[in-house]
Amino acid sequence: MTQAKKTFEDVRIDLQDRSGVEVQTTCPQCSHTRKKAKGRCLSVNTIEGVWCCHHCGWSGSLKAGEESRSQPPRRIVRPSFEKPSTVPEVLHEWFARRGITESIVGRYGIALQDVYLPQREEEVPCIVFPYMRNDEVVNLKYRSLEGKDFRQVRGAEKVFYGLDDLTESWAAIVEGECDKLALAVAGIANAISVPDGAPPPNSRPSDTKFDFLTNCAAQLDSLKKIVLAVDQDAAGQTLEAELARRLGPGRCYRVRWPEGCKDANDVLVQKGADELRRCIEEAKPYPLEGVFSVADLADDVMSLYQGGFQRGASTGWESVDRHYTVRPGELTVVTGIPSHGKSQFLDALVMNLAKQDDWPFAVCSPENMPVSRHVAKLTEQYTGQPFGPGAMPRCSPLVLAEALNWLEHRFVFIAPDEAVTIPAILEQAKLLVARCGIRGLILDPWNEFEHTRPHGQTETEYISTSLGQLRRFARAYQVHVWVVAHPQKLYRLDDKTYPVPTPYDISGSAHWRNKADNCLTVWRDEKLPDEPVQIHVQKVRFREVGSPGVALLRFNRVTGQYQDYLPFVDPSS
Repeated sequence: MTQAKKTFEDVRIDLQDRSGVEVQTTCPQCSHTRKKAKGRCLSVNTIEGVWCCHHCGWSGSLKAGEESRSQPPRRIVRPSFEKPSTVPEVLHEWFARRGITESIVGRYGIALQDVYLPQREEEVPCIVFPYMRNDEVVNLKYRSLEGKDFRQVRGAEKVFYGLDDLTESWAAIVEGECDKLALAVAGIANAISVPDGAPPPNSRPSDTKFDFLTNCAAQLDSLKKIVLAVDQDAAGQTLEAELARRLGPGRCYRVRWPEGCKDANDVLVQKGADELRRCIEEAKPYPLEGVFSVADLADDVMSLYQGGFQRGASTGWESVDRHYTVRPGELTVVTGIPSHGKSQFLDALVMNLAKQDDWPFAVCSPENMPVSRHVAKLTEQYTGQPFGPGAMPRCSPLVLAEALNWLEHRFVFIAPDEAVTIPAILEQAKLLVARCGIRGLILDPWNEFEHTRPHGQTETEYISTSLGQLRRFARAYQVHVWVVAHPQKLYRLDDKTYPVPTPYDISGSAHWRNKADNCLTVWRDEKLPDEPVQIHVQKVRFREVGSPGVALLRFNRVTGQYQDYLPFVDPSS
């Protein structure tokens, strides 16, 4: 017997006698719970039989059924949009106040619609900016005609606004649609705007915030010059730094707007099209590592004067933070006797950073092969439960699935089939900065990489060169790099224990200590396995990051996790 085809009534969606392809109506999941119960927050495509609530996230289709609110859309949504034949007078007046001509508004197909905005919990008149790729509308951005409330089509592709205008070997990147249109008025068509504005000041932008870079990688890769013409406020500077880091500072230029103007549209309104064009034409090269003028540094020096030197990110352990924190752009060398837990400690450290600060990581760890085994160890760090059966209950399949989903967005693994060189790994890492926004890179261990030296180069010279390459990469791309390096053969002490190794004990060169910003040693007393693990911080280049000393951590052998070691205190004493 053939099952009857589902209708919108079957999932309690009331179209309220509205017709057309795209219908706005109330959401049966959330509208009745809100003050504005009649707010039409549910978008329904009557042809494809799909829906999505812009307030609670409920979505689904008549064919596949309802989808969980916590799940992302299962496919890319292509919104329906018809370019208006004329520019409404209210739009003409709105853009005229911003110096943007009616012809420009018409050229980019900007429309006016009543749209539900979650911030307002009601439909309001909105300006509609169609986002195009290859002459096809791939997304719509709605901005309230009054105020600054925004919304995009849930599940639509994130791309630059104005992407189809990239027809030259250079482009300007701005922060908003009106800035892109202002540059068009000034005769600069090859400008594009980020779709979501700038991240909060001094934040650590997540990878999903910059999905549009990956989606537009083909167009960006061909550009020889990129002018960063974003807002001159704190959020804009955060955006500028992240774009330069991901796109490569070598081809980036930065714009500084005239005093009293914070963005391109301000310059157009206050100074005119000629001045706006001059600002773009006179953009200065983005500062490169090691090449600075005093003018380049003036803002940074004033920031240091006002805010002081900044520590790195917390390791997640108070005892370690007293001596060592993790700052982007630095190189840390980790050493220790084999089996004392260097790799396990690093796994725990980067897991803390991923949880606390949402740092994405790239890991190249030939000793932790196959990679699936390494991922299994990381799930233990995430869940606090063992992966396999044993004395403690192992994590359930549901918890494991949640852990794998969480790790998917924060860890990527480099697992070459053959030994690779340090320059080759760094080329991969540069791509991962652009595509995944990695903040940390782990190379574990040093001896597993290919270290063929050029003829006539000593081992000391080679190590100096290689560590210099790692440090320059870290600074240029603001990535913290950890290198695990084994010490050379150590001799037991009279009590049959091994001494605590130092960077000078690493085979090859004293440059291990000289070139690194930070040096850590992981050490355990093999005769007393229940005693705390000692983290010896033996070098810290910058005093605001930390200072030499020893931190004690308690190691959980079942889950591989570490905790601050708190010695027992007798309450009766």
